[in-house]
Amino acid sequence: MILEIENLCVDLGEFKLNGVSLKADRGDYIVIIGPTGSGKSIVLETVAGFYKPIRGKIRLEGRDITFLPIEKRNVSIVYQDRALFPHMSVFENIAYGLKKKERNSSIVREEVRKIAKILGISHLLHRKPDTLSGGEQQRVAIARALVVKPKLLLMDEPFSALDVKTRENLRKLVKKAVKKYDTTVLHVTHDFEDVFSLANEVAVMKDGEIVQTGRPEEIFSRPLNDFVADFVDGD
Repeated sequence: MILEIENLCVDLGEFKLNGVSLKADRGDYIVIIGPTGSGKSIVLETVAGFYKPIRGKIRLEGRDITFLPIEKRNVSIVYQDRALFPHMSVFENIAYGLKKKERNSSIVREEVRKIAKILGISHLLHRKPDTLSGGEQQRVAIARALVVKPKLLLMDEPFSALDVKTRENLRKLVKKAVKKYDTTVLHVTHDFEDVFSLANEVAVMKDGEIVQTGRPEEIFSRPLNDFVADFVDGD
């Protein structure tokens, strides 16, 4: 078991997580779905270290990371807005976090070129982010997150700002990249195509709680209650 979230409770005043529990084996791709405001992103950001729970545990490879600083968790996160450094080249953006872990510049170059090739952005390494399309920028953000070889990759609506064709292409590239790096993923989305294309496990959230987990076919064909049935029916 690589990730264990146990009875996680977070109180943000206007919103609470209520006893969230979730487990992931190495290489799992878990997609978290649910209505807007159900707490999906709060789960990710608590695992990342942005929020401190009032109860519960987060373990990564058996190590309690519940209250560890963000930079010591060996977790990467990718958001919808990419958040690339505009003054840096694509190469420098991808290498940014890796340089903090690896001082050998030749290894840094090798690792950046490796992930750039996998994600199809080798020809863009000299460019600045503002010269790239949205899909290219997101590939750079994903490369930056994966190149440090995190134990866990968190993705929060990473494809939602992109057109349909670009989303399809990125799903294929992400699937290839995380398999190559043997990365475990938690991915928040509103898009059921992300579930069908990427997930081997799904968690459905409502009002700060996980109300059902299972394989995609189980969630969509055997919902446990009316809420899940209505939600996966596509509104």
